[in-house]
Amino acid sequence: MKKRVEEVLNQLRPELQAHGGDVELVEVTGDGLVKVRLTGACAGCPMSAFTLAMGIERALRREIPQIKGVVPVP
Repeated sequence: MKKRVEEVLNQLRPELQAHGGDVELVEVTGDGLVKVRLTGACAGCPMSAFTLAMGIERALRREIPQIKGVVPVP
């Protein structure tokens, strides 16, 4: 599943990078949680929660139904 998560994140990266940010995959847990770290401009952006929920989590859950959620880590 980790490889599939990376593939989806790679599709999202150009948009994040266009705004000076990026996303790093930290872990995919056995119970379907994806732990990510927002980097660059995304790390301190007030819209990062929206990016995480409506962008990253939504795309992952659409492409990989087994994903239960996305959790940010520092």
